[in-house]
Amino acid sequence: MGSIDGEIPAVWFLISSIGFVILTFIQYRNTGKSFNTIFLSVMAIIFFVSYIILLIPR
Repeated sequence: MGSIDGEIPAVWFLISSIGFVILTFIQYRNTGKSFNTIFLSVMAIIFFVSYIILLIPR
């Protein structure tokens, strides 16, 4: 069992970005290009970039 020390594992950013991609696809299919679709796609990009940043060794 993991300890709670305030560190967010990098895999959660990957899981979140995949979730945002799925939600973006569903939103785009239902309503087309809208503000919500653009917002979800930007959130997916931000979370994926955060995942990549966390993987870069310091």
